[in-house]
Amino acid sequence: MQFMLTRGWFCQFLEADLKTRLPRKVTVRDQKKLFEMAERGGFQLNPAGRHMIQKAIDDGRGGIWLELSEEQYVKLKRPH
Repeated sequence: MQFMLTRGWFCQFLEADLKTRLPRKVTVRDQKKLFEMAERGGFQLNPAGRHMIQKAIDDGRGGIWLELSEEQYVKLKRPH
């Protein structure tokens, strides 16, 4: 998942090749939602993981690797 601060936190999702974009995009207002999405997506929110996301938030952009279930992946492949 890549995210950047625009009019909220714009999030887009990429295939494993890190080039092909999935059709589903999400914009959230609160940076806390980035942590929630990360946790739901299987990202390890240990101290190092939290620091990594917070650094990206402070920079206004970043990305994390999610470990999605098949059901989550299928949802992201469907256009919104």
